[in-house]
Amino acid sequence: MVFSSLTFLYFFLPVVIISYMLVPKKIKNVILFVSGLLFYAWGEPTYIWVMIVSAFVDFAAGIIMGRTEKKSTRRMALIFSMIVDLGFLFVFKYSGFVVGVINSVFGTSITEPDLPLPIGISFYTFQSMSYTIDVYLGKVKVQKNFINYLTYVSLFPQLVAGPIVRYDEVADEIDERTVNVDNVSEGIGTFVKGLAKKVLLANNIGMLWTQVKAMDYSELSVLTAWLGILAFTFQIYFDFSGYSDMAKGLGKIFGFNFPINFDHPYQSRSISEFWRRWHITLGSWFRNYLYIPLGGNRNGKLKTYRNLAIVWLLTGFWHGASFNFILWGAFYGVLIIIERLGFSKVLEKLPVAVSTAYTFLMVVIGWVMFDIETLPGVFSYLKAMFAGNGLTDSFGLYQLSSYGVMFVLCIFASTDIFTKLTTRLSSGKASAVYYYSLPVVQLLLILLSTCYLVDATYNPFLYFRF
Repeated sequence: MVFSSLTFLYFFLPVVIISYMLVPKKIKNVILFVSGLLFYAWGEPTYIWVMIVSAFVDFAAGIIMGRTEKKSTRRMALIFSMIVDLGFLFVFKYSGFVVGVINSVFGTSITEPDLPLPIGISFYTFQSMSYTIDVYLGKVKVQKNFINYLTYVSLFPQLVAGPIVRYDEVADEIDERTVNVDNVSEGIGTFVKGLAKKVLLANNIGMLWTQVKAMDYSELSVLTAWLGILAFTFQIYFDFSGYSDMAKGLGKIFGFNFPINFDHPYQSRSISEFWRRWHITLGSWFRNYLYIPLGGNRNGKLKTYRNLAIVWLLTGFWHGASFNFILWGAFYGVLIIIERLGFSKVLEKLPVAVSTAYTFLMVVIGWVMFDIETLPGVFSYLKAMFAGNGLTDSFGLYQLSSYGVMFVLCIFASTDIFTKLTTRLSSGKASAVYYYSLPVVQLLLILLSTCYLVDATYNPFLYFRF
């Protein structure tokens, strides 16, 4: 899928953009709809029907709810659409895990389903569900054109790895949007930034984690263990935020304003702040469609903590059908509840460097739980980080010297220093030089990224598996 998606972007995207710009407004959604289906089918033709059926059911549910004020009928339409959406998600993503748990607990020998996971099913399922829920609540108007609705569900820029775009965020733009030179220019700049983050930073630093992750954790030195997980810490950020930037940039080119998905999360001073900056659209979805309906923080502290626990366990489970993801979600749920109990006030009084270091440490520990699939492996790796086989070893020292510059680049690029610098240059005395040099820098980044992709064999997209 990775090669296929990048092939699409490099060879088909210019055709799609040119066609989109030339056709009349009435045909633009058709171009996007066809491009979205082609993009998805290119990487995974077998399960494109899952997305289409899910979209059709949700569209039909919206039509039914729009034609009646009868609460029971509207409720049944919503329930049916959610059963279909969550049913697909359960069958393809969680059925094997559930059967495995049943076999382990009850000693049965039920055959575990071995179904390939449709790419991006968690993302487009949540997007489509947001439409039917908001129609039921009367927050958005019913979309009566199936092509327009399928355009929303199959928007290829963010189809397989987010950001999760709720229908209410693009409802107006689905029917009417502005495409001009300024939007295209801004979109290209955002896309190039995302491409460079993914290809030049995530791919390069990620190779170190791939090496360390494959080693015997009981043999790791403290230095090697920390270098490995720090490499993954930066890899997943630049991989996912890079893809989100590419999606946002492509959306801008086509006239859509997708929501921001990352806001320099590694600068956070608390775990609560981290999750206001990391995968913002997922947090927003769970807040609007689960936490608030459960009661949010309106019914006393105990129920607030209960609601937080439910949300975070499901957040972990959303990422994958495995106990390590459940542990990861529970870990964050506990940390956030502790902050709600008063620790957040302690963090506010601490020096910025201390509270930021605490948050970053907790996040790094969380990434161990996130990416190591077995619980014994998680605890073995954590042990290596704090009580490994010696403080240093030759492998760790060699990798530190090899990746030292890359780590510095990643630290710099993960903060808002670059944003502040570009803002200063673009508004100061050197603004003319900045604006004239910007296209040259962007072209250089495209060339470097393309050269890397042509030559490289290591090019994972981490969030495609969700």
